[in-house]
Amino acid sequence: MNLLEVKGIGISFGGVRAVQDVGFAVKPGEIVSVIGPNGAGKTTLFNMISGIYRPETGSVMLDGQDVTATEPHRLARMGLTRTFQNLQIFQEMTVLENVMAGYHLQERGPLLADLLALPGSRRRAAAAREGALALLEKVGLGRAAGEAAGNLSYGALKRLEIARALALKPRVMLLDEPAAGCNAVETEEIDALIAELAASGIAILLVEHDMKMVMRISNHIVVLDHGEKIAEGAPAEVSQNPDVIAAYLGTGEGEAADADG
Repeated sequence: MNLLEVKGIGISFGGVRAVQDVGFAVKPGEIVSVIGPNGAGKTTLFNMISGIYRPETGSVMLDGQDVTATEPHRLARMGLTRTFQNLQIFQEMTVLENVMAGYHLQERGPLLADLLALPGSRRRAAAAREGALALLEKVGLGRAAGEAAGNLSYGALKRLEIARALALKPRVMLLDEPAAGCNAVETEEIDALIAELAASGIAILLVEHDMKMVMRISNHIVVLDHGEKIAEGAPAEVSQNPDVIAAYLGTGEGEAADADG
């Protein structure tokens, strides 16, 4: 059964079609990657799926329910979370506090109880702390819990952002270039983490410029060019597709940063 299904989605900006009639599905435990050259529409696609943009055509289905244009915070409560290409980390807060912030949406209780620090509020705070510590261990940052987030390496910050997204207990995760700017060792760590998340049953939708990583961990690949889907299939199939080679893999951009999407 498909956990996330995108059907004929599209949007225009200033009369220019940014994404047109794109559709695909992601099953529980599956890693689906979206690739394409700069300006292909990948980030725009993510913005529509995650509720930042309202699609002009098509629909987004989450576990069989139409969630098209649903607000991001509501999607998060329904089990769809997202990380961003540009880090959204509270640099002055501790690593632990950053992850605990992710529990705010999921574990929010009555405002008065929180203001008065009533027993229920204290229990929620303790549970959030315990859960956040467990997630930090999961992403390999347990020893850094008390450090300021701004002191972490770039790769560690990427894993911290994933940990915070996991605090929302997602069933679907949209990862926008999680290995961008990382060195080879950091990329391998993120690679292994994504595979572990998928193995736990989370549906992963990935945009990533590192083609070696994409081909290594993806179950299925969707290729965009000028806002249109030009190919999809297993990694081996996509890598041999003439249209893909012409539009992307054969341009020399496969190892280059894909900042715009």
